[in-house]
Amino acid sequence: MKIFIIGGTGLLGSQAAEELIKRGHSVSSIALPPIPEGAKLPKEMKIHLGNYLEMTDDELLYHFENCEGFVFAAGVDERIERPPSIYQFFKKYNIDTVKRLLGLAKKAGVKHAVILGSYFSYFAKKNPEMELTKWHPYIRSRVEQENEAFKFANGDFNVAVLELPYIFGTQSGRKPVWTFLVENLLAMKRITFYPRGGTAMLTVRQVGEAIAGALEKNIGAKAYPLGYYNMEWKEMISIFNKHIGREKNKIITTPKFLYRISMRKIMRDQRENNIEGGLHMVKFADLQCTKLFIDKSLGCEFLGVKKDNIEEAIGQSAKMSVEIITNNKKVVEMKEE
Repeated sequence: MKIFIIGGTGLLGSQAAEELIKRGHSVSSIALPPIPEGAKLPKEMKIHLGNYLEMTDDELLYHFENCEGFVFAAGVDERIERPPSIYQFFKKYNIDTVKRLLGLAKKAGVKHAVILGSYFSYFAKKNPEMELTKWHPYIRSRVEQENEAFKFANGDFNVAVLELPYIFGTQSGRKPVWTFLVENLLAMKRITFYPRGGTAMLTVRQVGEAIAGALEKNIGAKAYPLGYYNMEWKEMISIFNKHIGREKNKIITTPKFLYRISMRKIMRDQRENNIEGGLHMVKFADLQCTKLFIDKSLGCEFLGVKKDNIEEAIGQSAKMSVEIITNNKKVVEMKEE
């Protein structure tokens, strides 16, 4: 297959490209500059540096020409803060762009599309009583992204949404999403406080396998909840501490009400600065303090995701975060694309 990726130089997009090329597919991409310093990108991938949001439909159709597969590995995540209404921001980057791109892909004759989504969508559908789309603009955008994407699917156009969990691994020159967590862990000298709960997770390599598997295997419109490893926060934090020089710290699990108290302060600061986050942090305690586990039979097994070394991937994320914090290393951070 000839495959076109939006975001092919990113952490996940580049891994998808590497896996696809290894399987015999050809890959081209549009990505925002700059390319992260030292990033190992497949030399076979054709890269056009630019902002697809600023391109005309005809310009984008040129990139879709003769492609059978399309991967959207861009969009924005819950870390973003903006003035109200932040939902409109998420709608622009996570929903409107997907609608436009899938429409163009279908027009160009593409047969298979893969959208990188969030496992919060899975839990929103699984637990409607939590009203996650009501309280969290980011989660609402991801659920609506799925719904809109699936409207394009028919017998000639297959659309898969990968509901991705927490992901570990690094790309040289790119700031890990875990740097903020590492900063907080480093600040706790002898005792590490963290709430109960846990999460599903994947390595970066496993995400690449899932993307390739979805392009090759998915039929129709389908969401794949992805999780290969399930780990309680306490175990995950102990691995982080091991790699950041806090291995002697005692880890104390804190109750949900204490987490809520700390989140109230964050939300108060947001209001005072006239900004909103993608998550209602007080309400988010209900997710943070539970086990957000996903069995690999729900998606990973069908897509051909193989076992990997999750502890090593967590360690890589932790050590690179420390390097960036201590050396003030110049890296590429998340951009809206």
